[in-house]
Amino acid sequence: MCNNNNKECENNIRNNFLSLHHQLSIVRNLMKDNTPMTMKDIAREFGISVATVSRALKDSPRISEERRKAIQQYAREHNFYPNAIGEALRHSRIMATKIIGVIVPEFTHYYFSSILTGIEEAAAARGYHIMVSLSGEQYEREARICENFHRYKVCGVIVSQAKDTKNYDHYQKLLDAGIPIVFYDRICTGVNASRVVVDDYMGAYNAVTHLIETGCRRIAFYGGPMQLEISKNRYNGYVDALLKHGLTVDEKIIRVCDNRPDAEALTPEILSLDNPPDAFFAVNDDTAIGILYTVKHAGIRVPEDISICGFTNGQRAIACDPMLTTVEQRGHRVGEEAAEILMDKVEGLIPIEKVEKRVVRTRLVIRGTTR
Repeated sequence: MCNNNNKECENNIRNNFLSLHHQLSIVRNLMKDNTPMTMKDIAREFGISVATVSRALKDSPRISEERRKAIQQYAREHNFYPNAIGEALRHSRIMATKIIGVIVPEFTHYYFSSILTGIEEAAAARGYHIMVSLSGEQYEREARICENFHRYKVCGVIVSQAKDTKNYDHYQKLLDAGIPIVFYDRICTGVNASRVVVDDYMGAYNAVTHLIETGCRRIAFYGGPMQLEISKNRYNGYVDALLKHGLTVDEKIIRVCDNRPDAEALTPEILSLDNPPDAFFAVNDDTAIGILYTVKHAGIRVPEDISICGFTNGQRAIACDPMLTTVEQRGHRVGEEAAEILMDKVEGLIPIEKVEKRVVRTRLVIRGTTR
């Protein structure tokens, strides 16, 4: 037929093409419509938070009736139904899965190992198990772990963020999926999640005050990266203690240094200054022990000539000579508190949208490295 009438042939081809295009459009729409909707999608549609959507779907009186009905109708029209299993877990003490994901920046640090012990013991007491992963202080690895935890359907995540983490999307994805997060030690201010920390500011303030009250007047500070809240808090405690006692804050003796190798490499330079320090306050015990080793190797007496104070109170603090004055962080208690918050959220004892903020008190342990 096409051979006899080119015009008719062209019309048939065009009609067939349009028909095929229409069918493809239908398929694409069906595929789009079959994509599961989430509460985050509904929240974006209404310009509200995920928590508000959750409350509206539960018919909470905290949301106006008009808005509740609008959100509920939109959800019905788009075939959205809350995860029944997730809802059952949040409102029941009987869990189908009781596995908590835990992210640790490093295993060698005594503080993190003591926190992990606290988490494990608290979890075991309530019938939970923990799945532990090491971020190695790497953002990419941390984000990948979060994806895996989501895939493995853990009931919640307890995490101390890596030093170089500056993007928090991986945390927000967990929260948007209804997976509670509890931060410990290094908290993330970029997401609204529960956290357990020690009173870093007062720990540092009391330690530096002790150094001043025992006669020290030029105190060096070795701290962590300043994007971390713990680093900021300890630095602020250090500065405020100096200013409170009328001493000058000298940037020449303030360094970013949070491990023993760096402390051993950096301290000779500090000691060679025209006006060297008569004391060091370090962000953790390993750094303080690196300072102690270097100072003693230089033939300087501790604490007669230089005092040194750390922050952790791990086993190494009593294995050095002289034994280290340090701030005790009570890592075991931090781990217990973090686990209790998470399990309470999973079991519905604490509303999943409520942000819990708990502070574990520190104490100064005075030993031989200070006068």
